[in-house]
Amino acid sequence: MNQNPEHIPVLLNEIIDMLSPESEGIYIDGTIGLGGHTSAILDASIPNGRVIGIDLDPYALELTSDRLGDRDNRLTLVHGNFRDLDQILTQNSVSAVDGILLDLGVSSMQLNTPDRGFSFLNSGQLDMRMNPNQRVSALKIVNETKTEQLANIIYEFGEERWSRRIARAIERVRKTSKITTTQQLAETISAAIPRKKRYQRIHPATRTFQALRIAVNQELESLDIVLNHAITALKSGGKLCVISFHSLEDRIVKRRFRELAKPSNDLNPQLAHQKLIPPPIEIVTKRPITASEEEISKNPRARSAKLRVCTKICESGITNQTFI
Repeated sequence: MNQNPEHIPVLLNEIIDMLSPESEGIYIDGTIGLGGHTSAILDASIPNGRVIGIDLDPYALELTSDRLGDRDNRLTLVHGNFRDLDQILTQNSVSAVDGILLDLGVSSMQLNTPDRGFSFLNSGQLDMRMNPNQRVSALKIVNETKTEQLANIIYEFGEERWSRRIARAIERVRKTSKITTTQQLAETISAAIPRKKRYQRIHPATRTFQALRIAVNQELESLDIVLNHAITALKSGGKLCVISFHSLEDRIVKRRFRELAKPSNDLNPQLAHQKLIPPPIEIVTKRPITASEEEISKNPRARSAKLRVCTKICESGITNQTFI
């Protein structure tokens, strides 16, 4: 495990500008990673601002604890899934918060650690689990999932046009030997794609590895769930900031924000006859915020980042039932 990973938080200035952290405020970093955003939030909310930092990855939490300490008891670290935000807040005796950040990207620490099995750039054991304690891994999915279902995973979560060819190639290989390493899987994928199509802008295994990672960690399902809990958890005037890195995530956030920005009567036909109920949120970013060329030059992974922000404008009385 790399104990000193390089960590550059994406869209940091934009996040601080949007959240405008204040002393006495309580903020959630639902994907704290190595703590870059959280550190800045704590600095901006001196002396009493608090952050509850959540992450599925216990290794990330360990490194963040070493890097940040508890900042005078203002930082609480939680090993968990942000989809359980409502339970996490209850366990920490917090009823409402002033701002929430969800940075949906995989950290460089995870990608650059071969034995985590996230990347084909370093040969390592197939894994891809954010939480190493969970049962399902990429190794299990690749070697045990039926071919048709595997093709569907690769197509749906990777938007890979050659998904069926790739799934069939994996099936042929695993009939004779188990696919156990990232390099072995990447070579199998590359060989399945027509020769003329292999050498494009991205590596031929990129989309399949993305799909497997999403499936292993149930990323899209968790995102869909947390968006409901996040709006409920915010105080009136509180902001939710979501940084996505691919179109599947961004679509979910964009769709949910648009749904929630409509009057509640539009969401529930049974209320249509009542007086117009204000929408729970106002969308702050009509178009997603993206990184500047200056930031991209310093941190190339920022190129694909999209930040969407909304503000809660509805007072209490709105429940999860309204949002589902």
